[in-house]
Amino acid sequence: MSSKLPQLIATSVVRGSQQGESHGGIFIIDFENRTGRQVVDWNTSGIDFEGRGADRGLRGITFDGDDIYVAASDELFCYDRNFDCRRSFRNRYLKHCHEIIRKDRRIFLTSTGFDSLLSFNLETEEFDWGFRLTREYEQWKGYTFDPRSDTGPRPVNDFHINSVHVSDGGIFFCGLRFDAMLHLDENWAVSTFCNLPSGTHNGQPWRGGVLFNDTASNCVRFVPREGQPQAYPIVTYDEDAIEFAGIDDSKVARQGFGRGLCVVNDRLIAAGSSPSTISIYDVEGRQVVGSVNLSMDIRNAIHGLEIWPFPE
Repeated sequence: MSSKLPQLIATSVVRGSQQGESHGGIFIIDFENRTGRQVVDWNTSGIDFEGRGADRGLRGITFDGDDIYVAASDELFCYDRNFDCRRSFRNRYLKHCHEIIRKDRRIFLTSTGFDSLLSFNLETEEFDWGFRLTREYEQWKGYTFDPRSDTGPRPVNDFHINSVHVSDGGIFFCGLRFDAMLHLDENWAVSTFCNLPSGTHNGQPWRGGVLFNDTASNCVRFVPREGQPQAYPIVTYDEDAIEFAGIDDSKVARQGFGRGLCVVNDRLIAAGSSPSTISIYDVEGRQVVGSVNLSMDIRNAIHGLEIWPFPE
């Protein structure tokens, strides 16, 4: 390959960290030079320390002009290009957010703690639409609600919605606890777009097929509508090189945990893994282009991953 490799922006979460320690941050990765630099260190005293990693670190990333929007567990932050935080937004129905995406003048967010999707209106700077997923008699259903009211859904995490993709074809979303990518049409009817393995992250339609992190199987998969499926094993390291190995008795902090995925162009994809590593894969050449490691701390895992759109 002769084309120039991209710059990426990534967020990380740190499992098991204590007050006073870093809880992850935002990084810019230069794949041409195989380097990464941290631009935000997420260390706040307002973090909920209960549970394994639900409230620690930063999550999904999206852009609107010069504004950089980054989600934490229950707050949407707006940074400028110098990574000064300009403002932030909360909503009672935003909890354990994972991924976000902008479509036109709206940012769509997964609200994992409410089995819901939310929409943030960039013009009014309000969360003004929500959709709560349900399942009745083996059928996917759901209903819309107004997140500005106090009559929305109760907190529940039955499905663990962790991925959302929005296009002119509708809203596509996935969860850790349902074996499918679901589609939400303009009438808010839910249907199954395709089946997926259990335990996936970052599912999205691509090139007529589907692209996702098969986290449970430690690989990235591209399944075209026609042709052979592709699977790329996630990079791992010698155990002697891993820092803080075994610190998490739950075994959630582990090597090869794949999360964070973005399309670079029509043949390249970038994927994140633990300990914080970003790899680029060439689906035409069916090969790994290269990897950049940001930390060998096993607790430090990539979460959000996008193309960095601004020239350095």
